[in-house]
Amino acid sequence: MKPPFTSSILALATVAAAAPTDERLEARATPTVYLAGDSTMAKGGGGAQTEGWGVYLPYSLKGVTVVNAAIGGRSARSYTDEGRFTALAAKVVSGDIVIIEFGHNDGGSLSTTDNGRTDCGGSGSETCTTPAGVVVQTYPTYLTRAAKLMTAKGAHVILSSPTPNNVCETGTCSYTPSRFTDYCKIVVKNVGTTVSSFIDHGQYVANRYIALGAAKTTAFYPVDHTHTSPAGAESVAGQFVKAALCSKSVLAPYIKNATASVAGTCV
Repeated sequence: MKPPFTSSILALATVAAAAPTDERLEARATPTVYLAGDSTMAKGGGGAQTEGWGVYLPYSLKGVTVVNAAIGGRSARSYTDEGRFTALAAKVVSGDIVIIEFGHNDGGSLSTTDNGRTDCGGSGSETCTTPAGVVVQTYPTYLTRAAKLMTAKGAHVILSSPTPNNVCETGTCSYTPSRFTDYCKIVVKNVGTTVSSFIDHGQYVANRYIALGAAKTTAFYPVDHTHTSPAGAESVAGQFVKAALCSKSVLAPYIKNATASVAGTCV
């Protein structure tokens, strides 16, 4: 598949990150961008005919190495419990960027059964206990801890709101952000804006879908209302790039594209 974006290259700039000096590792000559998320971001997406948007992000970047560590079926809780955030933090050095995007597998109830993915409801330090006696934390708790692991190494963490399901599924296009969008903002507040930031990926994607209309948007979802086709994933990646440029994200200096060259409008 051809790289989606080919317009002029912006100058590189140094990624700013604040962390305790004694916990930093020496910055790499070429920073690494790590992606942590679920199947909507992961290579292979949700299976046949689908792809994750993280596969297309590298085509828009220059001067960085991209490592897609997204895994299908994961949530903030299960990614934590499996030690994946800890493993990522062990690799991170000063100047790296970590993009975290979860939400599709974090909902549900813990009152009768536990699928190992559902978080405890709440925006703070609430806990829930499953029928099996497992203590479960909230989405903000899991991701605050994860982000602090990365920022302690001198990395910058981008908390990204989850991509929407097909906003045109009923034939009429509309979008209401999930609670995880606000939770991401809480995580940034918990961690600190000098070392973390928020990108409203969900809103940018929804706006683009609504502009495209029901027929084109629905064609991006070949198997269900969550997982995108390769063409859909390319569009979703484009909207992350657009959001990063519009917000002057720490990632922006590594983006090849000029803001005006990427479809969509700034929010």
